[in-house]
Amino acid sequence: MPEESVAEISREEISGPEAFQRNVIEPCQPVILRKGCADWPAHRVATKSDRDLREYLCAFDNGQPAMAFVGDTSIAARYHYGSHRDGFNFECETMAIGPALDRIAQCAENPSLGSVYLGSLPAEVHLPGFAEENVLPLVPPTARPRVWIGNASTVACHYDTFDNVACVVAGRRTFTLFPPEAVSDLYVGPIDHTMAGQPVSLATGSSREDPQYPRFEAIRDRALVVELEPGDALYLPKLWWHQVEAQGDLNLLVNYWWDAFAAGPDAPFTTMMLAMIAIAERPAPERAAWRAFFDHYVFRPNGHPLAHLPAEQHGILGPLDKGNYGRIRAMVMQLLRGS
Repeated sequence: MPEESVAEISREEISGPEAFQRNVIEPCQPVILRKGCADWPAHRVATKSDRDLREYLCAFDNGQPAMAFVGDTSIAARYHYGSHRDGFNFECETMAIGPALDRIAQCAENPSLGSVYLGSLPAEVHLPGFAEENVLPLVPPTARPRVWIGNASTVACHYDTFDNVACVVAGRRTFTLFPPEAVSDLYVGPIDHTMAGQPVSLATGSSREDPQYPRFEAIRDRALVVELEPGDALYLPKLWWHQVEAQGDLNLLVNYWWDAFAAGPDAPFTTMMLAMIAIAERPAPERAAWRAFFDHYVFRPNGHPLAHLPAEQHGILGPLDKGNYGRIRAMVMQLLRGS
């Protein structure tokens, strides 16, 4: 498990994208970026009032419909599965940003109306021009911003398969973090029946000593809790579990997803899914044998698998950027075709 706290740096301590990649991303640990988006026009508007922020966002709204989660008061704005996990505890409604902001304001004024939450909306689709006014130069241009808007809410503990920078524009955010190796103790729900694309932890948020989740008690108090003020940002590496609690009548978060270490279009998650159908139900001794080969060739705890040979004899196990990515990919595609 990780250390007791998350590292913090200020925006001024990062000289540019290269330093961000080297000092923040490559260690693969969460990092708080204090005042990471404090210079954004959206944040400055949000410091005036919720009304000013709504007007600012509505100026970009092109009327494109979006999916909104709508919860009644019984869920206390904690969006999750329903009681039997065959459904969810909220309803989905389609609405554009402007009407959604009106509903959010109404719910803030009258809590008996419940809560509204919109997540992962591509800014260029729903708020064209927003990204050009509110720029995070630390991420690559291919990482396009997504917006998350709503009342106070709690989003279930989940992971992302991409690197993530989350910028808190309005409202405070509390992130509760667990490292990737906690996956076995979090009692994760189905991969293919999810609220918003990613599996969630069923144990996070449960009562203490809940008999359904005995292993969770060993890590419950070892979570990393990150408190972010408006204007702050958080870098989260791939596969770090995070529950997100938004506080305030109107909350706005903007995030960026990208793969900071991609050598090509193939994603590690895709590889894992293929491994599940190829390996997961084989006998335990054979799985152990394949684990040894994965360790040797993929995870490489003892270094490069051909370190005992000169580099010019490494063949397709040489550097991927020397043409070997394409060679291995062609071999894989040929194998998948059965030829």
